Amino acid sequence: MIFELINDKIKAGKKQVAVLVDPDKFSGEQLNALQCHEKRIDLIFVGGSFTFKHIGDVIARIKEMVSIPVILFPGDVTQLSANADAMLMLSLISGRNPEYLIGNHVLAAPRIMEYGLEPIPTGYIVLNGGKKTAVSYISNTNPIPSEQHDIIVATALAGKYLGLKMIYLETGSGATHTASPELVKKVKSTVDLPLIVGGGIKTADQLTSLFNAGADIAVIGTLFENNPDALQNILDRIH
Repeated sequence: MIFELINDKIKAGKKQVAVLVDPDKFSGEQLNALQCHEKRIDLIFVGGSFTFKHIGDVIARIKEMVSIPVILFPGDVTQLSANADAMLMLSLISGRNPEYLIGNHVLAAPRIMEYGLEPIPTGYIVLNGGKKTAVSYISNTNPIPSEQHDIIVATALAGKYLGLKMIYLETGSGATHTASPELVKKVKSTVDLPLIVGGGIKTADQLTSLFNAGADIAVIGTLFENNPDALQNILDRIH
């Protein structure tokens, strides 16, 4: 079970790096980078807010070359594939659009069961990362202002009480900044669940600060998308 694998690493005190792959922008250069750093990347997330390529083909290509667990990070019900090892069952708890709280989940549930996918219930909290991102536009929801720590912590706590297994703090693809270490520390100290942080991570110093503050998994997307070789510098530093 992928969630058990993730949780066991957290219990052992191991921080984890996830690389986010957008199927529409996946390239041979990215695949080479995944192969080169296979032993230092813990997870691969595949998905996007807006994608046209068949996600299953991209996942199959990745799994032919690397043994890193591949987890669906679906933007909608079309982004499902039996080729994945698991999927983040995302509930957009920062928004008030019922389609992203339960509507799409109802449509997806029969296919998830048919495919035998392991769903990992995850509270998805979108924060203002300094610019309007695709996730806010597509989901028709407003991000929570990043400085509103009390609201963000309360939202994460509500997710825990609803039975979600992980919390994901997201400022969005291409964000100008990521969640602050102060916020990460407050969320982690209040909500003792595996904590994922993504959006706007560009340097090893940022990554180290987030890990020190309590993040368990850091997601690197835009940096990997624009310059796969830049991933090496970050992995070299944190390892």
